[in-house]
Amino acid sequence: MSCIRFNTPAQRQAMREHSPAMLTAEEAAALHPAPEFTESKLRRLRLLATDPNPKIREAVASSYNTPEDLFLALANDPDEGVRGCVAKNEATPCDILRSLASDRSETVRGWVAVNYYVPADVMEQLAKDRSRTVRSLVKWKAQLAEEQGAEGVGAERAGAPVTAAVALRP
Repeated sequence: MSCIRFNTPAQRQAMREHSPAMLTAEEAAALHPAPEFTESKLRRLRLLATDPNPKIREAVASSYNTPEDLFLALANDPDEGVRGCVAKNEATPCDILRSLASDRSETVRGWVAVNYYVPADVMEQLAKDRSRTVRSLVKWKAQLAEEQGAEGVGAERAGAPVTAAVALRP
């Protein structure tokens, strides 16, 4: 016995006619809003930020609701993975991203380079990084910006978008 199912043309047409409508991301988000961020959730983040397990601290560093003081503390965490999560979080303040651009870890600096909200001056710094990998990520990000019509690759919070020309400097 075969597990292959053969539908008749009439069955296929009926399935097309009765298929559910596809929702856009915005429509789906409107139907399923995120829970409200409460004071108890903030206390939980503060507690988890001090957990001895670095994976738990990474979860805090990855949260969009993490307050700035916790981002600052986690940016100085001894664990590279925690600092990397701070570097790739789009909610991380620009000043903290600036400090992470000088991190001793090539991986952390690489995550800073691909963060959408990195200020232009930081991208200039990373374009001259000692690591070929970090410089390659800066170049890749600039190429993405060019492919998207040179719309810029972040730094709106800092007031000046990163352009492909800035990111491609050797």
